[in-house]
Amino acid sequence: MKTLKTLILSSILAVCGMNVNAFNSNNLVYNSQEVDGLMVGQTVYKADGALLANYMKYNYKYDDQKRMIENEALKWNSEQNKWEKDICIHYTYQGKTLTTEYYKWNKKKGAYVIVPELTVTMDNPNM
Repeated sequence: MKTLKTLILSSILAVCGMNVNAFNSNNLVYNSQEVDGLMVGQTVYKADGALLANYMKYNYKYDDQKRMIENEALKWNSEQNKWEKDICIHYTYQGKTLTTEYYKWNKKKGAYVIVPELTVTMDNPNM
């Protein structure tokens, strides 16, 4: 079960942290925002000929030790012409233990709702 959670979480993180190599590099364009050497945001655009269209947006938060504590993904809603919340991943560090909690946006509640089956706690000997 723990292996399944790790596999699911790894898949989610891979989707959230997509890079140009994961897609046809001719279709996606990335614009990263950095503050003090840390990436705090990234906007992904889909290339459509000579035009760029909004696609995904990522916001990152860090603690005072420069460890990521939040990764939020927003999707572009072209019908309403605005960014919409999609997922948020929280990272909690305690000693050598890292807990990753996955949240999905719930439009009816207007808030992120935890998906407990995707919460993973693991030890990292490098911490």
